[in-house]
Order: sequence, then C-alpha cells, then structure tokens
Amino acid sequence: MKRVVFQILVYSIACGISGSAMAAGNPEAGQAKSAACAACHMPDGNSVMPEWPKIAGQIPDYLVSQLMAFKNGDRKNAIMDPIVKPLSEQDIEDIAAYYSGQKIQLGVAKPEQLAVGEKLYKKGVFYTPLTACTGCHGMDGQGNRTWQEVLTVPPTILTPAIGGQHAAYVVNQLKAFRSGERSTDVAAVMRKIAQQMSDEQIEAVAEYVTQLQ
Repeated sequence: MKRVVFQILVYSIACGISGSAMAAGNPEAGQAKSAACAACHMPDGNSVMPEWPKIAGQIPDYLVSQLMAFKNGDRKNAIMDPIVKPLSEQDIEDIAAYYSGQKIQLGVAKPEQLAVGEKLYKKGVFYTPLTACTGCHGMDGQGNRTWQEVLTVPPTILTPAIGGQHAAYVVNQLKAFRSGERSTDVAAVMRKIAQQMSDEQIEAVAEYVTQLQ
C-alpha cells in the first residue's frame, strides 16, 4: 500500500511540475481547423469505429497534452503522426477547445462483465499495485478536470475523462500500457497498473467504463 501511495505522489509531483497551462483555445477556430480530425473522430468527436477514441467532452488540457505528444514524437501512431505534425500549438489548443465542448455518446456494455468491471474500477485489487480507477478518473469517469487548481492536494494528475469511451479503445490502450508500447504516462503509473491486469480484467473494466456518464 505504501508503494502505491508513493507512486501516486510521485505522479502528482511530476504532473504539477511538467503540466502545461490550461488550454485556452478558441472553439470556433477549432471547429474550422478540425476537418482532418473529423474524418476519423467525426465532426462531433464521437467516432463510429470502436478502435478510434471518442474525443467529445474530453478535458481540453488532456487533448492538448496528447496531441503535443504525437507532434513531438513521444507518442506514435501511423494515422495521427502526419495529421498532427503540421499543427501549431495554437491550432492544437483551438481544436482541443472545440472537441471538449461536444457531448460524448455513451456506449452499450456487455452486461455479463459489468459486475467484475465495476469492482475493479471502484476498488482495484487490495494490497497490489492494481489500484482503483476512481482515484484518478473519478467515480463517473470524468477525469481530473481541476488538477491544476489543487496542486498541493494529491492526486494532482491530469487524467482523461474515460466515461463513455469505446470499450475496444480502452482495451487497446490498457494493453499498450501493459506491454510498454505506450509510455507517455508520468512515472509509469498506468504501465504499473496495467501490468497487474489479465486480459479478462482489462475487458471487464473497459465494458464498465463505456457505459459510465
């Protein structure tokens, strides 16, 4: 337990030091700049392909951080890379401001996996690094929207909104964290948690998340 708390504190401190300023983009300008994004994520940010993330209603700071990670090469994706590279920081902030103002459409979960998924999401597994998702992502999957306002009170983590996200996308990202393919998480917190998860646990959590609102 002490190790888990220490990991969260390290993550909190790191994010407090390295986090960018709150995104201050222009949503109207972002809508005009979002044509390339809409091809996959749709004009309202609710992608129809389950492998592509819904970005509607996402925390603007998080969208900025991930787009900057693609732009800087810290996060790689064959589709995203050429689209993001030409964008300026202002373009990115504007696009983030636009999509954050859209409303996410909830998914439909497989009922047989909800009980296990809910338990893992709310409680994790005691005495292991597999901590409850609620600590950072919130009870309703809303993410930490006030992370910069409470930097002195852990957890001060810029965590994304995940409620309503495609289950298939959540599965893919947890497996990417587990394998180390995705490594943009500060202090490797998500990697350490995902490494404790079986395929069955990942799928159950993902199904629970997709119906959260």
